Parts: sequence; structure tokens; C-alpha cells
Amino acid sequence: MSRVYITDTILRDAHQSLIATRMRTEDMLPACSQLDAIGYWSLEVWGGATFDSCLRFLKEDPWERLRLLRAALPNTRLQMLLRGQNLLGYRHYADDVVQAFVGRAASNGIDVFRIFDALNDLRNLKVAVEAVKACGKHAQGAISYTVSPVHSIAGFVAQAQELAAMGCDSITIKDMAGLLTPMVTAELFRALRAAVSLPLHLHSHATAGLAEMCHLKAIENGCTHIDTAISSFAGGTSHVPTESMVAALRHTPYDTGLDLEALQSIGFYFLSIRKKYHQYESEYTGVDTRVQINQVPGGMISNLAQQLREQNSLKRMDDVLAEIPRVREDLGFPPLVTPTSQIVGSQAVFNVLASNRYQTITNEVKRYLQGGYGKSPAPVNVELQQQATGTSELIDCRPADLLPAELDQLRQTIGALATSEEDVLSFAMFPDVSRQFLEERKAGTLKPEPLQPHPCSQVQGHQTNPTEFHLVLHGETFHVKVTGAGQPHDGERNFYLILDGMPEEVLVKSLSQAGNAGDKNDGSASETGRPRVTREGQVSATIPCKISDVLVKQGDRVQAGQPVLVTEAMKMESEVLATITGRVTGVYVQKGDRVTPEEALIEIEADASPAGT
Repeated sequence: MSRVYITDTILRDAHQSLIATRMRTEDMLPACSQLDAIGYWSLEVWGGATFDSCLRFLKEDPWERLRLLRAALPNTRLQMLLRGQNLLGYRHYADDVVQAFVGRAASNGIDVFRIFDALNDLRNLKVAVEAVKACGKHAQGAISYTVSPVHSIAGFVAQAQELAAMGCDSITIKDMAGLLTPMVTAELFRALRAAVSLPLHLHSHATAGLAEMCHLKAIENGCTHIDTAISSFAGGTSHVPTESMVAALRHTPYDTGLDLEALQSIGFYFLSIRKKYHQYESEYTGVDTRVQINQVPGGMISNLAQQLREQNSLKRMDDVLAEIPRVREDLGFPPLVTPTSQIVGSQAVFNVLASNRYQTITNEVKRYLQGGYGKSPAPVNVELQQQATGTSELIDCRPADLLPAELDQLRQTIGALATSEEDVLSFAMFPDVSRQFLEERKAGTLKPEPLQPHPCSQVQGHQTNPTEFHLVLHGETFHVKVTGAGQPHDGERNFYLILDGMPEEVLVKSLSQAGNAGDKNDGSASETGRPRVTREGQVSATIPCKISDVLVKQGDRVQAGQPVLVTEAMKMESEVLATITGRVTGVYVQKGDRVTPEEALIEIEADASPAGT
């Protein structure tokens, strides 16, 4: 029995889980002096999705955020989440990029690197761990906890022993979906404590309502470090409340020694801050025990809801949740954590929205099935693998062994837009997003995503139109929360509501357009001016998406099955194939365009049939 130490996730995973990683640095800094005085073992402040969100939505330099937090938290270890050879992106990087990234993160203020691999392929942690140790920082090896026919406590213990032999300073069980149950937690940590002498940490989400019990069982069986979140950003798909765990362990052999009243003061500050970001609140804020069946992390559920909303298909959520375990089995039971959660979840959405499963296979799934992310926990579906990879050679070594050094090429590609090595590394993580950020920074036009006024706020003495209200109809009262709206189409628009706690989708018709014969669409063109799909040879997308690349031009000859476009939806890229053999007679899109399934994106005229046939 010994003191329990706390890592608070308020500045990273807590807001990533509950408000889509949208908390701005300006709202973190005022609380830093109080946070710094608490005496945490560490504060998680960086990594995960924060890097992408800073660049993409907040128009902040994530490296500058780290430097500001380092200056504001001089007495506290700063911690980040690193995806092993994936770093913070969605592909594997060459070893020189991994080493450079770790070095710059350490120089800018990170003390503790929590390093994991989505497949628990520990070959993908080795270079990152070595780089952290070379910087004199704390390397924490993380094991992604999941449940499947091929995962076991004995297997997790063996991985912990391998991490210890690799040189890790501590080990954490990363229960990203909240799958642990109390008795399993006790058995797991008892086995870990008997097998390794390193400090043991537990990171578990509160999604299923079991996390507090799991934390206590872990502590009773040798866990000395736990992750929590300040109460105003705790619960739901986030973590157990810091204040509650401090209170629960007071006056016991596990007393954290932290000041409960000081923590409560910080909680009130972040309670007021959370209201500012009301537009990003997940619809899944309470206990959701479905995770014990479908294993979908809470943050992933909110992402899936947003993806389906964008496709006007929120009503298909149950179908997607049923499809995810099937896709996961096809891919060899990977744990559902970034990036495999996105890979599996997005493919499940494609499977549900398309007429046939795997009609569209994302490039990331193709890369996964080829072995580009590492060794899957179990054998994959061979038929699917053949369909996705064709004649491509499968990878059975550490994927990064096949990658040549790339840092010099990255520097050359981004050129003068990068004014520091940190800029080059940002470009390595997210090329298109970073280039746009750097261009806007140079032009002085950086503008963060706008925040919507709170429904109850006052603007110039007048109340804003509510997005949440009570509707009285025929004597009954309904609580209505408007959560989003689709794009207008032919005088119609879908609005998405939470009606008495249940998601609903409402189709609204414009009376002015419905009654105006002159506005009637004859079906010859979409609202964007592109032709509508009416015949063979017109190439279209299967779901609404963005064009990432156009691979052909007018006049080119193409073969049926040849890639002609690359599209991006739900952060996943897919190739769109020519449907017939012939000549390209029309290209109606360019990189960056947003398109819908009914639009013809490319026209192909079939080769003339031989005479006499």
C-alpha cells in the first residue's frame, strides 16, 4: 500500500472527449497557476487530437501552445500522448521524423511521453522509446486494453514485460473505451504487479459507468498512478472526477495528499469555460453501457454521429454500431483506438451507406490489410485482404523498416513557409492542413472557427434565437435541442434534434420553393451546376465527401477499374474508379471541392463497339 499519484487530463483528453478538442489556449492559461500549485504527478497537455485540432480549427500553433503551457506550469511535469511510429498522424513515419519530433517535443516542454501502438505491435514503439530516453525524459509504455477472442491477461502481462525490457520507465493500461470491469481490473493489475517492478498507471474512460470501481480495484492491486479529470470535464466519455477520487482516498493508505478545496475552485473555473463551447457538446454525455457490447469508445461514437449527420443519415447509427464489430473481426480484432478506431469506424459507415459491404474500401483499410500499420492481433479476412490489396506484396516486417529517411524531403517540400523545425514537423503530421495554416499565418489571416453564442446569452439587449427550448403542443411539453442542420437541397433541408433525450431527424420544406414552379429542378444538373448521374460512364461518389486529388484530365484514355479520383470523408481517403473503359470527356471537379452522390464528377465515353456487334 502506498500513496496514489494523479495525472489530470483537463488540458487534453478531458476536452477531447467532451467538446471535440476545441478548448483554446486562452482558456487554459488563466487556470495554470492554480493547476501548478496542486501537486499533480503530471498534467496531460498535448498530443492525441490536440495537434490536429489546433491547426485545423483553432488556428493555433500547437508548438506555441506547448511553450506557453510550459512557462505557465513551471513546477509540474507535462505529459503527452504519442502514437508510436504514427506520432500524431495517421500513417507511419520514417525513424528520422520520429526522432526529430520527440526531440523537439522534449525541448519545448514535454517531460512524460505516453507511447502506444494501436495494434499493440510493440515493434512500433521501440524507436520512440529510445528517442525519449536519449532526451533524458520519462518513457511510459502503454498497452491498449481491449476484449476479443485473442486478447488475454497473460498476453497483456507478456507485453508489459517486453516494454520493461525495452527500457520504459513506467507502464500504463490504456482503457480508451471503458471496457474494464472491476474484477477483471483487479486480476489484471495483480498479474502485472507480480510480473514487473515498474510503476503501474491506469487510464480508463467513464463511458460505461464502471471507471471509479475499476480505479479502486486497480489501486488495491498495485496501481499507484491514475488518470482523472477535473469534475466539470469528467464523466460520460471522459474520465473519473479528480475531486471524487481525492475525496474517496483521503485518510486511507492511498491518500493522494491533494487539496480538495483547491481542486474544487479549479472545477468552478472550467465549469464556466465549458459553457463557451456548448456547440461542440457530444450528445453522448451520460453512461452508455453499449460500449461493453460494441467496444466503441465514447469519443468515437460522437465522431460517428457527426459523420452520419453530415451524410444526412443519423438514423443509421444503430446499423453502424452493429457493423463495427464485423469490420473489426474482418481486420483481425484491432483495439479501437486512434488510428484504428477511425479506420474501422469509417469503413463501417461506408459499408452501411453503400449498397454492398466493402463496395468502397478506404485507402487506410487497404494499407492496414497490406500490413502497413503492423501485425494485426489475429489473422484478417483473407478474401477481403485479396480484394483490397490485389497483387501488392504484403508487409511482415516493422513497417518503418521500409521507409527511407524523409525529413530532408519534407523540409524541401514545405520550403520557406516553414520558419522553424517545428513547422516542418507540423507539415509532416498534416500536410494539407499545415500548409493552409502556414500560408494563413504568413498572410496574417488566421481566424479560429467561430463560437456560437450560448442559447441563453444576450446580444445587444436582445435574446438570440434558441437552439434549446421547450415546445408545448396539444398540452404536452417536449424538450427540444437543435444539434445541426444538413445542406439545403431542392427546397428541402434536414434538421437534427434531440427530442426528450432521443435523436430525431426532421425534413423541412421551403414553402416559397415548393410553391414556385419556376424553381423546379429538371434533374439535368445539381445545385452546384454539375450534371446529375443518369447513365453509365458518369463517375460519382458513394457518399458526400471532399475531392483530395483528380488523377485524370479531359482527353485521357482510362480502363474500367482505374482510379480517377481520390476522395476524403471522415478523415479517410478512398479511390474512385472508372466504371467503363473509354475516353474522359468531362472533368467537373477540382481538388478541394465538396461533392454529393447524385453528381457526375467525371464523364467517360465508352469505346465504340466493333462493327457488326
